[in-house]
Amino acid sequence: MPRPRAVLDQLNIVVKDMARAVDFYTRLGLEVPSTLPVWQGHHRTVEGAGLDVDLDSAAFARHWNQGWPAGAAGVVLGFRVASREEVDALYAELTAAGHAGPQPPYDAFWGARYAVVEDPSGNAVGLMSPVDPDRRRPPPEPPE
Repeated sequence: MPRPRAVLDQLNIVVKDMARAVDFYTRLGLEVPSTLPVWQGHHRTVEGAGLDVDLDSAAFARHWNQGWPAGAAGVVLGFRVASREEVDALYAELTAAGHAGPQPPYDAFWGARYAVVEDPSGNAVGLMSPVDPDRRRPPPEPPE
């Protein structure tokens, strides 16, 4: 099997104050549309940024990355791979090379296989397969 290749295509910015973050990125010229009222303070998808940019609350980040430090803000670099199996293979390769793996591969509610490893500086790096619509399930209840 050829070595898995990952392509940078997502940036999650975990924020401490969603309203201030939305105001900031809107002032920069990004479009941050409203979402369902229960999600307004936890997850917003930026439009027109050239790659998938999401703003997430720290509470919601812990739903898709069990290793996210409670209350912490930061950035998650998201890499897509070609298949669900490549998420597992790349996670295994990177953790075997000594990199921390705070979120082992799992089938995420949005229909992708997902995992998180840390780069040598401790930055979170997400690994995500294509979304399989047949594997989607309702998201968790929004955090309070």
